[in-house]
Amino acid sequence: MVTLLIGKKGTGKTKKLIARANEAVAASNGNVVVIEKGAKLTYDVTHKARLIDTDQYAISGFDMLYGFISGICAGNYDVTDILVDSTFKICKEGIAGLEEFTKKLQNLSETCSTNIVLLISADEADIPDSINAVCEKV
Repeated sequence: MVTLLIGKKGTGKTKKLIARANEAVAASNGNVVVIEKGAKLTYDVTHKARLIDTDQYAISGFDMLYGFISGICAGNYDVTDILVDSTFKICKEGIAGLEEFTKKLQNLSETCSTNIVLLISADEADIPDSINAVCEKV
């Protein structure tokens, strides 16, 4: 399942993402991965989760991020949860590429039995209705 944490800057999305990551680690029988731009969550997310800084791997754009997430799933069959912080900072295309990206992630999520959470910094009214059919919003 793909879940979107949507809200404007300063609405507490990152705190929700951190809480979800820590809850996922506590409940998971596999691995939890948190993808972020910059190493700002190091002290907030439990050390049992795998933190990955996209800057270390020069990831930018929806296609590169999708390939990276696919590689994580392919390389480790027991990843139960992947959480992505600051999606639009990693993917400069913004809302324009979000619909296709979420559809691809939904298929990957079902294939790999992995929960994927994306943090989206935008007004909920700006998110296309077609994404509602693919993703759960929180």
